[in-house]
Amino acid sequence: MSHTTTRRSAGKIIAGVTLSLAIAFSGSALISPKQVEAASASSSSKASRVISIGKKYLGAPYVFGAKTGNTSSFDCSSFTQYVYRQVGVSIPRSSKNQSTAGRFVSRSNLKAGDLIFSDTNRDGKINHVSIYMGNGKLLHTYRKGIGVTISNFKGSAWDKTYVTARRVL
Repeated sequence: MSHTTTRRSAGKIIAGVTLSLAIAFSGSALISPKQVEAASASSSSKASRVISIGKKYLGAPYVFGAKTGNTSSFDCSSFTQYVYRQVGVSIPRSSKNQSTAGRFVSRSNLKAGDLIFSDTNRDGKINHVSIYMGNGKLLHTYRKGIGVTISNFKGSAWDKTYVTARRVL
């Protein structure tokens, strides 16, 4: 290959990279700040609806293995599944399976409407899910005699056995 041919190939590569970058950057300009703001507001609005709907069931009894769609009693994952379904978000039935829905969110970046997963048995398996309400509060259900309730997150059993969080909104 001659020196001239190598220069032409390098020139074509540079032109191709430049064109690709121009297309990539112009594509990102198609998403306006207002669209990003609207998407964020929509997710925030859904989070408020999830929490509002969930609060309607405060005091509903806890029953392990409660049937899907049943609103007279819940276990932790039937509660989250039901509440999110009311705002058009479908998540799996079990807390373990729910822990893979949506996208990962770090503990330091929790927002209202995020799902928090814990291993309260400390056996290496997720066995509890709760809805983060913001301001360090959880909306969830656990234990017979307590049912759907609001709890503090910081320092709680769910905080001490925290495994992960997911954003499904």
